[in-house]
Amino acid sequence: MHLVQIADGTRRRVAVVEEPELRCLVAVTSIYELAQRCLRSAGSLTDYVRSLATGESLAYDAVYAGKSAWSLMAPIDVPGQPSRVLVSGTGLTHLGSARERQAMHIGAQAKAAEATTDSMRMFQWGVENGRPAESLIGIAPEWFYKGDGSVLRRPFEALEIPGYAEDGGEEAELAGVYVIDDEGSPCRIGMTQGNEFSDHKFEKRNYLNLAGSKLRACSIGPELVVGPEFGDVRGEVRIERGDETVWHKNIASGEQNMCHSMANLEHHHFKFAGHRQPGSVHVHFLGADALSCGDGMALRDGDVAEVRFDGFGRALRNPIREEIKLSAPLKIRSLN
Repeated sequence: MHLVQIADGTRRRVAVVEEPELRCLVAVTSIYELAQRCLRSAGSLTDYVRSLATGESLAYDAVYAGKSAWSLMAPIDVPGQPSRVLVSGTGLTHLGSARERQAMHIGAQAKAAEATTDSMRMFQWGVENGRPAESLIGIAPEWFYKGDGSVLRRPFEALEIPGYAEDGGEEAELAGVYVIDDEGSPCRIGMTQGNEFSDHKFEKRNYLNLAGSKLRACSIGPELVVGPEFGDVRGEVRIERGDETVWHKNIASGEQNMCHSMANLEHHHFKFAGHRQPGSVHVHFLGADALSCGDGMALRDGDVAEVRFDGFGRALRNPIREEIKLSAPLKIRSLN
């Protein structure tokens, strides 16, 4: 089942995707509200959605193309409370990710020593113990924080390269979407396509810059998929410049293409008590398989990044916007 959130400026709705139409739900205005009601009734989210899918139908093509009064939102938020959304991710999870990271962190003269870099060590630990038996705890993955819900951009909204950044680069990923119930237990609502977006030039200077390189806008959607298959998920990512595709790559996600199991990634994210605050929402990026920066691509203002995974609905598209470079340090006012 695929869900979207839409708004017309003053109103918002949840709709289930019934290609080529969107069937609006009655009685709820957000997926967050939908999940909360489902939790409290202890029922199936799919069954609950079906019981509410009695509203009007909208032409999905018109909404997707921006030719409707209704526009796509990010497929999860806590309305009016972005601070209750935690956006994070794990790296070095995919079998192709170590290759891309290695290309950033070492030069040609160090190729022979690549097996000894910290990135390769962490990747190898995942290969060896990232998929433990069901009753065991595996190795912790690399983890990073991106921000609260204010960093999430809707489909077709610009991804900004901040004035302090050295660059901005797409990261085509899938993300898990979770809500914490009233007892503090994490519940997965579903999964969605994402462009995690980060500053690869800054990270390339030193891998310890990873944390700062991730504090950027990102985008998810347009569809939230409830109960998707996550074994072998294929997709593609492309960068468009004007009418030309300047970079394109096929990508692979899903547990068959990862050195960590989904259960292991989820355990290590939610083991922290601070990540189990009742009523909070988590968007957790699961790692990338291919990066355009690894092929020497530098994104420019006006480029469009497109991410598409089979089984996850229509493509996620976002233009790139470069902000004016900072020319002076920020001034901090003292309250003394």
